[in-house]
Amino acid sequence: MQDNKHNQEKQTTGMDRRDFLKVAGAAVAATTVVAGCSGDDKANQHSTSRKQEPPVGQMTYRENPKTKDKVSILGYGMMRLPVEGGGSGREKSDAAIDQDMVNRQVDYAIEHGVNLFDTSPAYCQGRSEHATGIALKRHKRSEFFISTKLSNFAPQTWGLKESKEMFENSLKELQVDYVDYLMLHCCGLPADDINGKTLTGMEAFKARFIDNGLTDWLVSQRENGRIKNLGFSYHGDQAVFDLLLQWHDEGKYHFDFVLIELNYLDWKHAREINPRNTDAEYLYAELQKRNIPALVMEPLLGGRLANVPDYMVAKMKQRDPESSVASWAFRYAGTPAGVLSVLSGMTYMEHLKDNLLTYSPLKPISEEENTFLEGIANEMVGLKTIQCNDCKYCMPCPYGINIPAIFVHYNKCINEGNLVNSMMNERYAEARRAFLVGYDRSVPRLRQANHCIGCNQCVSHCPQQIDIPAELHRIDDYVEKLKRES
Repeated sequence: MQDNKHNQEKQTTGMDRRDFLKVAGAAVAATTVVAGCSGDDKANQHSTSRKQEPPVGQMTYRENPKTKDKVSILGYGMMRLPVEGGGSGREKSDAAIDQDMVNRQVDYAIEHGVNLFDTSPAYCQGRSEHATGIALKRHKRSEFFISTKLSNFAPQTWGLKESKEMFENSLKELQVDYVDYLMLHCCGLPADDINGKTLTGMEAFKARFIDNGLTDWLVSQRENGRIKNLGFSYHGDQAVFDLLLQWHDEGKYHFDFVLIELNYLDWKHAREINPRNTDAEYLYAELQKRNIPALVMEPLLGGRLANVPDYMVAKMKQRDPESSVASWAFRYAGTPAGVLSVLSGMTYMEHLKDNLLTYSPLKPISEEENTFLEGIANEMVGLKTIQCNDCKYCMPCPYGINIPAIFVHYNKCINEGNLVNSMMNERYAEARRAFLVGYDRSVPRLRQANHCIGCNQCVSHCPQQIDIPAELHRIDDYVEKLKRES
């Protein structure tokens, strides 16, 4: 009976829980863990205390099947670099990158075994590659792998000449002769062309990478050694993902890796939350069929899985008092054997240290823990929050609306139980005040949802393909309802 149920689940989804957990054992076998330095054994135990210093020499590594390189399971995402005065360069375009802090954190990461650093010409308002190059130039080239992207989002850069210049500039900014991992950035997202016409995900993909001959040129750069591994990052239209893998199968293009969104919420619920997204279960299974290693983005879903509702935190702490909430998501993302590295954007040293503790070494998710996280995911889906990762790709709004802050406040109120629709609810007055007062404190009134005119400029920039104007109007209607009712 149990085997019948297993077969039915597999036929329906392509990979069930048992299949997912098979990779836990394989992950251990496929993993290289460098022997730890001498010292107290207890100090080298994973997550004995989140206040402890991460151990040196205990990082988990995965092998690149093509190059046989050992890649750290923790990849340093350089998209949220610290800036002077605090905060990150992703949010503060007017603040200078704190290069001294970037250098210190990169040094600390390398000392503790991190060897993959992921950046893009688009990160930190175009400043990430430059800062990354300065930090890494101080180390031997053999000590690190660089991952960057062909981020030709603006239609003015879709020409072959302009895209080539972007690649050459990446090498210059990073101060290297070659990149280890180069990807076509955000394949599947819609975009506006130079005339303002909105292209579908497939149309935009072909205009950016195929019709201009760019992918053929990048293949030639791989052949002459300036790119060691060529891949793509995927968002949005599943037809684009499927087409790229079809071309891989046919030999038209060979992809050495693919960057996908994978976490315990997106594993089965990405499409449920947003019909235009694709479940990580499907993406990972398709890559596994072809032995294409996966790089993982959004292990915390834009921070959402590090800021789960308090009652969920209590459940996690009851099971593992010493581990952080974030560590559950990172362990989950790193468990599948086909994952080469999990990219994490780390602004602060404490984030880096916590992730190092999780992966030094990785303790794969057990079957019991996977069942537990499935339950957490089911509960989170039931909360009906807006699938906003606070990535700020939608910003700036031409009318000054702080879109991410509005969505963050709305989701926070749902998670805290402060979104109620009936005046008959015994908590109505308390929840109403918490929502309205918190809204004014979180978002200045001139930047609130009621100023949205529905221009749709933000929609094509959203990796989650949220209908942003519709959500803003829905939130504004709710706010007006609360204001009318006392």
